[in-house]
Amino acid sequence: MTTGSDHRIDGEVLDVVGVGFGPANLALAIAIEEHNESCDPGLQVRAAFVERQPQFGWHPGMLLEGATMQIAFPKDLVTFRNPTSRYSFFAYLHARQRLVDFVNHQTFFPTRREFHDYLGWAASTVDADVRYGTTVTDVRRVGDGAEEFEVRTATGELLRTRAVVLGLGLRPVLPEWATPSSRCFHNHQFLHRVAELPAPKHQRFVVLGAGQSAAEVVQYLHTNFPAAEVHNVFSRYGYSPADDSPYANRIFDPSAVDELYGAPQAERDRLLALHRGTNYSVVDIELINELYAAEYRERVDGRRRLFMRRSSTIESMTEDEGGVEVRVRSNLDGLTDSLRCDAVVFATGFEAASLGEVLEAGLCPTAAAPLRISRDYRLDTEAYGPVGVYLQGGTERTHGLTSSLLSNVAVRSGEILTSVLAGREATRTRQLAGRAL
Repeated sequence: MTTGSDHRIDGEVLDVVGVGFGPANLALAIAIEEHNESCDPGLQVRAAFVERQPQFGWHPGMLLEGATMQIAFPKDLVTFRNPTSRYSFFAYLHARQRLVDFVNHQTFFPTRREFHDYLGWAASTVDADVRYGTTVTDVRRVGDGAEEFEVRTATGELLRTRAVVLGLGLRPVLPEWATPSSRCFHNHQFLHRVAELPAPKHQRFVVLGAGQSAAEVVQYLHTNFPAAEVHNVFSRYGYSPADDSPYANRIFDPSAVDELYGAPQAERDRLLALHRGTNYSVVDIELINELYAAEYRERVDGRRRLFMRRSSTIESMTEDEGGVEVRVRSNLDGLTDSLRCDAVVFATGFEAASLGEVLEAGLCPTAAAPLRISRDYRLDTEAYGPVGVYLQGGTERTHGLTSSLLSNVAVRSGEILTSVLAGREATRTRQLAGRAL
């Protein structure tokens, strides 16, 4: 892999600039490399990627010991697009000399730490120009009617390209009343923040949320702080198990994107709402059973540390140098408890990053011109010409539940690359026709 300082391509017009270099645009970089290896030199795709992190990382604060992936390993960066790729999870295992050991493990679900290592291995292996430690500040069209874009970075670097692929990732969601601090933080920072906490004084933690991340944090705190109470606050009556049955999981199939995109909006919305239990605010049944067993053992022993605060909300929080005072209100009986805690963890989910973070106003959707996305994940507007701005995420309402998940990154990146190539060919055809005139 190369970085921005290894070879400069400023002044050229690139075919693709990828904003962000998480798993989605990493999959695109691999697809581009494999295309370039198999085509004539004149048809190769010139691409660069800009990533604000100093190095590759995929939610490192959430790599809890023993936490497993919720998707099967063949849904990796390449396999559903190219099963023979040297960037498959199997190829990674072979490179790490663990292929036989993994097969003997008899699981489709590696740990999150191992899958993170796989992604890092792929990122360090792929031949891609990645500008790490660089933030994109602006993406704008070049002149009126031009089929090119300018991508400007915080360092003043300017990249010109025919297509921009936004892999902006997800942003953590916090309650409106929450003020982030060293003691009150979102779970995506969990491991880093917990490591920085002073020695527990109050021996008590509060976790807000009822999904997989919340349950994993609860289990981690309960296990690693054996003297501490852990209070899980959620509005549900209890955890809901994830629906990972074969038929329900078809909502994540690549073919489901075609079916959902072509369906009437009302039917698409109905199906997405009906099958949210495959991914959102649900917990693996094995983890549910483990937590229930731990709580039951404590009831038998009479020494309670694990508390499920069902149908409850956090009414207020007050933080000082020594800890956090949390008032928890039960919606069942209206009673309120005051808990003096060492930390509060918000496992309250994520949302797609706003396009306004990088796109100029004329490229962003408005009330008068709402967001329209074509089947090939391109912002659908006549202003962009045959190529334009592609979205790696934020397309759930049009393309289905795989929008922000790893399940479809391989196929989606292949489809985006195919669209970019078609747009480039259309541009060349028009240019040749113009010269002939």
